[in-house]
Amino acid sequence: MARRHVSLSLRERVRLALEEDRAFDDVTTRLTVEPSQEARGILMAKARGVVAGMEAFKAVFGVVDKTVKIAAVAGDGDRVRPGQTVARVHGPLGSILRGERVALNLVCHLSGVATLTAACVAAARGTRARIMDTRKTTPLWRDLERQAVLAGGGTSHRRDLADMILVKDNHVDANGGIAPTLAKVFRRRPPRRVLVEVRSLDELRAALEFPVDAVLLDNMRRPQIAKAVEIIAGRAEAEVSGGIGPRDIRPLARLGVDRISMGRLTHSAPALDFSLKVAPTPRRP
Repeated sequence: MARRHVSLSLRERVRLALEEDRAFDDVTTRLTVEPSQEARGILMAKARGVVAGMEAFKAVFGVVDKTVKIAAVAGDGDRVRPGQTVARVHGPLGSILRGERVALNLVCHLSGVATLTAACVAAARGTRARIMDTRKTTPLWRDLERQAVLAGGGTSHRRDLADMILVKDNHVDANGGIAPTLAKVFRRRPPRRVLVEVRSLDELRAALEFPVDAVLLDNMRRPQIAKAVEIIAGRAEAEVSGGIGPRDIRPLARLGVDRISMGRLTHSAPALDFSLKVAPTPRRP
């Protein structure tokens, strides 16, 4: 029996985030801001980086109050500097204040992902290596984090567990080795790309006895990676992963690998700082 694929829309997830923040029960705003008070705000970058998450930023205010208007000045993938205006906001002051924190949390985090990705892509420039994300994402926000990786110039790895076949160490250990595991995969193979994780050169040689699409060299040292690339000799794509940081990119890329996958892009990217400066508009006499 096929399992139902459950997917929440961006609007639904934003509403849950706002409810978590009790945005619709903002006691301070209710006590201090008149419902008729209008305001204008500026989303401003406070550091150099790459923008991502503008769709989510707009969605927050769309859920809080449809009368809040957002005019984007910069979009996903654009580079910004400190003091640069990224978007202008206009609408009821109370509505802007209710959505401010959730909107900033999303755009700061996603822009941080894009900024770190862009730095890693720059480090690999001039080589064949592509910078790729992983499934180490925030639950329910994977699509936005992957879009942020793309905004930074990176490439998406498998979307989810159903997207492709990735044979990892636990699969291998459960079946007694690389050969019996891959034999089982190719005997039952659905129409999917097949990647296999290897921990040694012996496992690599065993994996290459099968028509795998890519080999994941997990947590190997650079001399071992260089030897592995030589053994692979173009028969499959060579991917490296495991504890890789920005300073590791250039040396690894120069070894001739095709792909560098980094969980750090989404689970540990420092937020890119933004502020939302809001000023009440003069009341009409």
